[in-house]
Amino acid sequence: MTAAAAPRIAAAISRAVAPRKPMRVSDWAAANRILSSKASNEPGRWRNDRNPLLVEPMDCFSARSPVREVVCRFPIQFGKSELECNVLGYTMSEVGGPIMVTLPGQVSLDKWIDQKLNPLLEETPAVRRTLASTASRDASNRRTFKEFEGGQLYLEHAGNPARLKSTSVRTLIVDEFSSFASACRSGDDPDQMLDGRNSAFPATYKRLKVGTPEIRGVCRIDALFAKSDQRHWHVPCPDCGHRQPLEWSGLHWTPDVSHAWYVCRECGVVIEESQKDALIDAGGWVAHNPGADVRGYAANGLYYKIGRGPRWIALAREWVDAQNDPAKLKTFINDRLAEAWEDPAMRAVKHNLVADRVEPRPLRPVPAWVLAVTAGIDTQDDRLPVQLVGWGRGLRAWPIDYVELPGDPAEDDVWAALTDLLNRPIEHELGGFLRVEASAQDAAGHRTEAVKAFARQRRVRRHLPIFGAKPNNAPVLSKGTLVDVNWRGQYDKRGIKIHHVGTVGIKHLLYSRLSSDADKAPEDRLLRFSDELEPAYFGGLVSETYNPAKNRFEKRRGGPRNEPLDTWVYAYAATHHPELRLHRWTNADWDRREALLRAEAETPAPGADSRGTPATPERRLPARDSRGTPARPRRRGALIDPT
Repeated sequence: MTAAAAPRIAAAISRAVAPRKPMRVSDWAAANRILSSKASNEPGRWRNDRNPLLVEPMDCFSARSPVREVVCRFPIQFGKSELECNVLGYTMSEVGGPIMVTLPGQVSLDKWIDQKLNPLLEETPAVRRTLASTASRDASNRRTFKEFEGGQLYLEHAGNPARLKSTSVRTLIVDEFSSFASACRSGDDPDQMLDGRNSAFPATYKRLKVGTPEIRGVCRIDALFAKSDQRHWHVPCPDCGHRQPLEWSGLHWTPDVSHAWYVCRECGVVIEESQKDALIDAGGWVAHNPGADVRGYAANGLYYKIGRGPRWIALAREWVDAQNDPAKLKTFINDRLAEAWEDPAMRAVKHNLVADRVEPRPLRPVPAWVLAVTAGIDTQDDRLPVQLVGWGRGLRAWPIDYVELPGDPAEDDVWAALTDLLNRPIEHELGGFLRVEASAQDAAGHRTEAVKAFARQRRVRRHLPIFGAKPNNAPVLSKGTLVDVNWRGQYDKRGIKIHHVGTVGIKHLLYSRLSSDADKAPEDRLLRFSDELEPAYFGGLVSETYNPAKNRFEKRRGGPRNEPLDTWVYAYAATHHPELRLHRWTNADWDRREALLRAEAETPAPGADSRGTPATPERRLPARDSRGTPARPRRRGALIDPT
């Protein structure tokens, strides 16, 4: 050994026998992690300053950290998968032990392997060196199983409960935690099943659960975060120094959404987005529920550094654009704000709250502001639920009656009762009478031909057979489709038409009106109710809830029957009848209708007594067109209006 080589050999021996310095996950990532161009828009060596919010959650998985369980509730494209890869790579190269990465389903698992795991193994030498084999046909290097020095890596999805139950691991990483089903196919709770995988490591286990929230009340990551110490990233105000989390309520923008800024909640100073990166770098995590066993981290889209996510003005435009679209609004709240979705229209529509709004007045005579009436009819195998709804200016609604006519629609008796109900005059507060001007009846189900036959008979005025539209963005009432065929096999232009009704949109309208009416005086409400309505009516009116995951309304489990809701929807659709079009009436049209009612009340009909009461209960108003103007006399031989 030469004199020159001796110092180098001594240094090597010293490094070999020296105690190993503890390394944190963030330090390991900065020293070893290489981002692949396959999975990152900034390939190259990992830098913690790209997103300082990820440093502390990563370091919870360092060998000497006492933290056992971490939940991260982050927006989309915030680095959640890179956080998982850093924890995985560190554990494989520095700690060892069995590891499991779990995703909700087979498709999401395959994507995670191709887009995250394989680039990690290929581009990061420190991880690749730990693998026992890189041969594709080796049993220790399968797609969903990797053997490495000191441990094994299992890749599973929640759709395979048998494999989940048979594995014990020290480190558990769960991605897309919010998307896990409420129960496995075996009936087990996936959350409890996953936690049970750590039972063999009671003192050293680690759990990481990451995801973007979904629906409030059933969102797993939102529920787990509520049990955590709830850490939020506080940034200092550049003017007063007050430290605060960035919240959506603090963002402001111009009316034309051309500029956005943040306002300090302590001093009110304007914070421009150009200052954001420096504020984020100067911030830190603050626990809002200290002392909890679970470590929880939450952030939103306001924390994207410039160039690594949407700008504040882009988020403001997304928010404004989503206001009239519940599906877009849910996506924004989930993906950008990282908050669980709860339809605001559902908060104030509990049946007992709606029932509390009844007014101490009878159903009939109808109030003076009610100037038109339509009907909605549901079709069941043993009855016809019918709702009469009165309408005023702005389509303010007054449910006049809800009845269920018993009888099989395949027989004639129930149709005779429906004809009598829809043709019966309705007493008005001004002294005259209203009539049902249009009706819509559900033609789906087992009695379609009976509904079509009744419509052909034209016993009542403007009767529409309808189907519920499948598209959730369908118009209130579609253009009619011919269904009758003549002797030549061609569609009969004089036959009946089936119209499709946009039930989802109408239900959103109803629920939003019920919600907005909560804090209004009775005379200002858009839906007003008589105290003579049965209590069961209100339960049925709000018997469904909106499921944004499927973008449709669903009946509450164990709730009341939904016929009051369906018949209200059909009565609203009838206001859009092409010969009526109440939704297009101007103030002049409503004034004309009110004047006609007053004139009729002042002019007793022949055979009426001194008070103007009709001599028979079957008295009807003279025929009028869609704007309330009396119709011109028909020429001889023309088809007589049956109403």
